[in-house]
Order: sequence, then structure tokens, then C-alpha cells
Amino acid sequence: MSRSFRSPLAALLVFLSTVPAAHAQSAGVISATERDAAIDGVLTILLKNYVFPEKAEAMEEAVRERAERGEYDEITNGQVLAARLTDDLRVICEDLHLRVLYTAEARPPRPPATAPTPEEREARRAANARRNFGFVRVERLPGNVGYLRLDGFVDVELGRETASAAMNFLAHCDAILVDLRHNGGGSPEMVQWITSYLFDEEPVHLNSLYFRPADETTEYWTNPDVPGTKNPDALVYVLTSGRTFSAAEEFTYNLKCLERAVICGETTGGGAHPGGTRQVDDHFAVWVPSGRAINPISGTNWEGTGVAPDLDVPAWEAYHAAWLDALERLRDGATDPDRRQELLEATRTANRELADLEVEHEG
Repeated sequence: MSRSFRSPLAALLVFLSTVPAAHAQSAGVISATERDAAIDGVLTILLKNYVFPEKAEAMEEAVRERAERGEYDEITNGQVLAARLTDDLRVICEDLHLRVLYTAEARPPRPPATAPTPEEREARRAANARRNFGFVRVERLPGNVGYLRLDGFVDVELGRETASAAMNFLAHCDAILVDLRHNGGGSPEMVQWITSYLFDEEPVHLNSLYFRPADETTEYWTNPDVPGTKNPDALVYVLTSGRTFSAAEEFTYNLKCLERAVICGETTGGGAHPGGTRQVDDHFAVWVPSGRAINPISGTNWEGTGVAPDLDVPAWEAYHAAWLDALERLRDGATDPDRRQELLEATRTANRELADLEVEHEG
């Protein structure tokens, strides 16, 4: 599947071309020995952990062939090598989660299962708190339509209270717009937690994740005991863009397969392989997709294809398109004259805003 995105290497080369040579050098000069060791380390980790063993073997073969042809011999910069390896590996696996990382500052490797220190946990909590745990905006729009902009699914242990507060604010809305247009993913447990507010107490199987290293599959079901008030009867819309990725796509795909939401916007990015960072040495690491999503209804996932919208509109238009569609559906079901009038006035407001936005966008 072709994609219109700049590769990590191309983006890095553009950056390095705009800065002085001395500054580029500070990004991290590496020796031939360090370069070869990094390549070996990355391939070893992929062979042991990448979700599809046959793909890992194909990636190793392709990179080894490139190395034998001397394609990496002139690389003396760690960031350039990381970006080049990322590009070359993705040619084989077509997996946008996979990426090789480099830091000029030494970070001694530690086992993947090592628990963070109390200081690291507090620093992580504080950093997420400054971003309000991904919750950017929650409000009630005219027509009793709720709106939630969520830019990341942080670990539920960190963001549980904020998530519950946001969902309880929306508990009495007749429709809810969940805006994931700027959401690059995160925790499946947070996906599970938020989704639980959109269903009643009967558990619903949302998704399963298989991980190759442990050869285990974990099932994710809605939680009947989330605090506050559930809203299983609200119309639900999920707003998407090409930037919607990973766990944000899981949220979207789960609700689409369950016919619980209308997807409005653009086809999402197409990343369904969770995983994590594994260090190669003091400077290099690789983010390895070691698992895959298995939807209980479709039996598959959105890897490489993304989640297609039900209402196909440009991302900039998705908010108003979803709001107007919700108002129309609510108006069709309303019998009380005052409620119908309220919805009609809300529709006029939404149309005026959309008209202004169209002028701004065309300008």
C-alpha cells in the first residue's frame, strides 16, 4: 500500500542540511565498528521479537545484503544510520510502528522487564499531568451533543481519574463526538476504560492482542464497574485523520466492528502492531512491534489499511460533519416540539460555523 509520508532518513537529511556542520557532528559520530555492532544488534532483536518471524528473517536477509554491498559503509552519524535502517526495514515489513532510535547521550541498556524507579515514575506522571493525560477539551455543544478531544491514550494507572471525569461530564449527552484526529495511540487499557462508558454493564469483547515473545493472547472486555454514569444510548462519532494511529485506531476499529459508532473523517494511519522499545547498546535502540491485534468480530485488524470512515470528509471538516449528522439523527427521532426547535437552532449554528470554516480553509 503506497503512502505519502516522508521517510525518517529523508526528514533527517533535510534537517542536517540546514544546520552547521559542527552542530550536525554533535548529533553523534560513530565508528565503523559501532555501526556494524548496531546493525547486528538491531537484527538480533528483531529475529527474537518481531511479531512475524518470517518477516524478521526477510528483514535480516535484506539488510545483510545491503551491508555486503557496502551501502552502510559511508555512514558515520548515529542518527543517519538509525533513519536509514528504519527505511530499509520498513521496505520489507511495511510496518510504520517499527523504528530504529539513536541518542547521542549514553543510556546503558537494562532488561525490558525492569521496573522504573520511583523517580522515573514520578517524572513520567508529572509529564503526563502537564498534558492533562491527553485530554485536551471536553464540552457540551448546542443540541446536547458532547465533544471530547483526546490526543493520546496514556496508561490507565496515570489517567484513570481524568478519563472518568471527562466521560461523566458527557454522561447525559444524546450524542458524543470523540475527536482522535491528533491521536497517535497509547495504552490499550485506556482504550478499554474509556470504551466501557459507552456500553451497559454486560461485558463486551472489544479486542485481543497476541504477543510473540510470550506466545500469549490477552483479551480486552468492557468494564462493568467504571465509576460514575455510563451512556450506552448516546449516538457516538469518532473523528479521524491520517494521523490517527495505533491505539487510537483500535478504539475506532473496535467501535466500528461493534456498530457502536459512526466514523467521520479520513482513513487512519494503519498501525495495528503493539510493542515497545528494546535497547541495542548505550546509544541505539529499536521499537519492535512484537504483537498484533485480533478483532473478535473481523478476526483481523487494520494493519496497513487503516480504518475507513463511514462519513468520508477531510479531517478539517470532520467535527462539523459529525455534529450536523448527529443533530439530524436526533431531530428525526425527536417528538417534543421544544426539543425539535432546540435541535434546529443548533443545526443553524453548526452550519454557520462550517460556512465560516470553509471560507477560512479556501483562503
